[in-house]
This record gives sequence, C-alpha cells and structure tokens, in this order.
Amino acid sequence: MIKLKGITWNHTRGLLPMVATSQRFTELHPEIEISWEKRSLQEFADASIEDLAKRFDLLVIDHPWTGFGAQTKAILPLSDYLSSDYIKDQEHNTVGKSYESYVFHHKLWALPIDAATPVASARLDLLEKNNLEVPKTYEDLLNLAKKGLVAFAGIPVDVLMSFYMFCCSLGEAPFLTEEKVISPITGKKALLMFRELAKLIDPINFNRNPIQVYEAMVNSDEIAYCPFAYGYSNYSRTGYSKNLLHFFDLVSLDEKPMITSLGGTGLAVSSFSAHIGEAIRYADFTGSSHTQQNIYTDNGGQPGHLEAWKSDRLNELTHDYFKNTLPALQRAFLRPRYYGHMYFQDHAGDIVRNYLMYGGDEDKVLEEMNALYAESLKIQTI
Repeated sequence: MIKLKGITWNHTRGLLPMVATSQRFTELHPEIEISWEKRSLQEFADASIEDLAKRFDLLVIDHPWTGFGAQTKAILPLSDYLSSDYIKDQEHNTVGKSYESYVFHHKLWALPIDAATPVASARLDLLEKNNLEVPKTYEDLLNLAKKGLVAFAGIPVDVLMSFYMFCCSLGEAPFLTEEKVISPITGKKALLMFRELAKLIDPINFNRNPIQVYEAMVNSDEIAYCPFAYGYSNYSRTGYSKNLLHFFDLVSLDEKPMITSLGGTGLAVSSFSAHIGEAIRYADFTGSSHTQQNIYTDNGGQPGHLEAWKSDRLNELTHDYFKNTLPALQRAFLRPRYYGHMYFQDHAGDIVRNYLMYGGDEDKVLEEMNALYAESLKIQTI
C-alpha cells in the first residue's frame, strides 16, 4: 500500500472534497491511500509551503505562494507532468484568472481546483422583514449600513484585499510600478471611502474572517447583508446552516460593478514526495472536469473548473451561487506572486486595519505601505 499525505484548510469547503475525492480515487486505485490533515484559515494564508512540502505529498495552497513555491522548488511544475491536452483544458476552462494565478516562469505549479473572490451575500428574509432590497450601488450600501444591518470581514488580510478592491474599482490596479503600491490620489480616495463604510460597521467584525462573518449571518438575525467577503457556496445550500444565504455580484461604483481580489486554492504536489507519480495521478483525477462537476462540488467543494460553474445542476443545488457570482470572478484582480510578496501581505493588512478602526493620516498610511512594499521586493531566495 502506497500512502500519501495531504494538507488542506479547516472548513467544509477545504476538507470534505479532498477526503471525498481521495476515497473515490482509492476505490479506483486500491494500492494508493491518501489521508488529509487540516490547518486554520490564517495558517493557510501565512504558513510557508516549503516547510509543509517536506512533510506532505499533496498541498492545497493559496495562489500568492506560487512564486515562492516555484523559486524554492518546493512544489513541482505540473505542466511538466500532465498531458498537454489536460493543461489546455485547464487553461480554457479557467474561472477568471484562476489558471494564470498558478503560472510562474511559464509553468503551472498547482491545479486551480477551487475558485473564489469576494462577493456580496444577503439574508433575503431579513431584508424582506425590514422592507429593504439588496443594494445595487455603493450609495445604497452606505444607506443600508447606516441601519446597522451590514458587516464585512475585517481581519488584516481581508481588509488588505478590500483595499485592493477599492483601488481597482476606482480605476487603478495596485502594484503597477515598483516605486509605490498605488498612486497617492487613488490610494487616498480608496482609504477614505473604505473608512466611511468601516465607521458604520460593528467593531466586532474587525476580528472576523469571511467564515466567521457568514456564521454570524446564518446563526443570528443581526446581519442582513455583507457587501464583500470571499464567497462560500456552502452557505447557499439548503440544510447546510440554520439560515440560507443568497449570493450576488458586487454593488456598482460609478455605474460599474466593483472589482475584487481573486482568491481560491490550488492543488500542488511536493517535490520532496517519495511517490510523485501517484500524487500526480490523484491531482489529475481531482482537477478533471468530471470530478469537479460531481464528487468535488457535491461534497462541499467550490470548483475551479468553468464547466462546473456553468452547471445547471450545481446552480440549482446552490440557489444560483455560481451563476450569480461568476461575473465577479471573471473580472477579479490578480494579486502579485513574486517571491517576497507574502511578506508584504502578512504585514500590510495591519496598517490598513488600524486606519479603518482608528482613523489617521491617509498619506502616512500609504507611505508605510510603500516602505513595506520596497522591503518585500528586496527579499530574494537563499
């Protein structure tokens, strides 16, 4: 018996589809057994994949780790191992820039098995109870927030992603040059807009990640609407939680839907694995269109294959989660993936969060972020 070990993240969406696909894979290949461990969402964003690759054969990773994983050679370039037809299918059926997010030095370093970006969600029953509608514009959002019915994920990494969202939605993507994160004009306007909304949110949300926001929404009647948090189709499935969430595209700013920061996860194979061939076979199985449309999504997964997002069956299962949010995925901003970017991501969110919670000088906030950005660009592989 060949035994493989995998590491994923601690949520139904992160764990169950990996367990389910591994079980089915073992039934098809009885000589291979795969076990999975899980880590917290924060560890998923922060923990070095080089250390994990030395302990696990299979890794579910966050795409900003792609550059680090490629340059340290901790993970394998899957495009060197999978057939060209398979790789072409993955590229053709990408959800937004999900495929591109795992490409570095013209090679694919993880399969985009899960696609996500911040999207809007609502307790329609609460809105109806208060004779309110789902906001359509940013002004509508502010008006609803003034009624105390709005929340967003406020931990550091999430507010940093939301800062990127405001910048992109104002017409300028971050990191266009190596001198500054964003131009002072756009950056200042983004901070001021974000702070205006943040002042209307219960401060408890600055300690919540997206999962915790959704759990608060479905387990109490205090939050009717979340304007942007990484989407989880689980909460749009009947019976998953006490109350049902419906998911939507973002509100419009200046007559255009807001642009969020791409998330999602990829399945990587450790270069330290003693069973590379078997690990590649499992990755091939899990990322395939058939598995993504069936076993993977049926067991709580949020697929990375476009055919699954377009599936009538899966949309019926999730109250049109995939159909409603796909436009947001298709236009989502792709974060940098250079070697030192995780250093920036790990610290810049604190700067933004402190400003949102306590106010301050926007110019100084941008200066701090630019200094951190400059430091991150100097970090090189050893």
